Amino acid sequence: MPIADVSPGVSIAYETFGDPGDAAVLLVMGLGAQMLGWDEALCRELAGRGRYVIRYDNRDCGLSTRFDEHPVDVGQFMALVSAGEIAAASALVPYTIQEVADDGLNLLTALGIERAHVVGSSVGGMLAQVMAISRPERVLTLTSMMSSTGEPEYGKATPEAQAAIAAPRPADREGFIAAAERDLVWASRRYGDPAVLRDLAARSYDRAYYPAGVGRQLGAATLGGSRADALRELKVPTLVIHGLDDSLIDPSGGKRTAELVPGAKLLLLPDMGHDRPRPLWPQLIGAIEAHTA
Repeated sequence: MPIADVSPGVSIAYETFGDPGDAAVLLVMGLGAQMLGWDEALCRELAGRGRYVIRYDNRDCGLSTRFDEHPVDVGQFMALVSAGEIAAASALVPYTIQEVADDGLNLLTALGIERAHVVGSSVGGMLAQVMAISRPERVLTLTSMMSSTGEPEYGKATPEAQAAIAAPRPADREGFIAAAERDLVWASRRYGDPAVLRDLAARSYDRAYYPAGVGRQLGAATLGGSRADALRELKVPTLVIHGLDDSLIDPSGGKRTAELVPGAKLLLLPDMGHDRPRPLWPQLIGAIEAHTA
């Protein structure tokens, strides 16, 4: 697995598909999710459409740099945020959402890529938005998928989804894989498949089981705040994709994102939740192909 040094003390694991001479598409994954969340077959199919596809592990996830020396008590962090003690909460988290976003841009630099199409999913969509806002000259197009704007009134999770994501996962392999079925609560009602969830959990566990990084990533994302004002000024061509079955980030998050970004296109997909079910790949890949043409 290639690993690139992207800043002092931070190395990012990545994988590429396709011809480096084609237009680059950077795939950005979400909270605690390894690059495996971008299915290899999906990456290869997109590469077959004439794109140079790059997927990678965010810092504190997978095979990228871990920040073990900065343990975060998520309960303490959320209590401080709820109490409005933002400075104290910030002191617990060793990096910002901007720094996590910069890792992706710095990976492009390490690969000799000046500009790329950036596609982000969930918290990865937030990271992709930050990339486009902070370095628009590096981002050819933005695709924000199943994400939101950082405004607390949009993209809320249902109580059931909140409970599922907050419940600790078992540390043993068998228990961890079985617990992956909890994700059905926010998956496509029509296409959600427990076997697919268990398979991804097994491969993720075997490759790089590392739950400690999730709290730090969550802290950075939470403290990122609202991007509404910056999105109103964004000039990067933007596509917003959201599943109507999404109960982890309500479709209002995608609708709001498209409403704010001038000229943004909005694709709302029935039968998609907070997932990318294979039967919908033709629509998803086709939309990304058209947007990045």
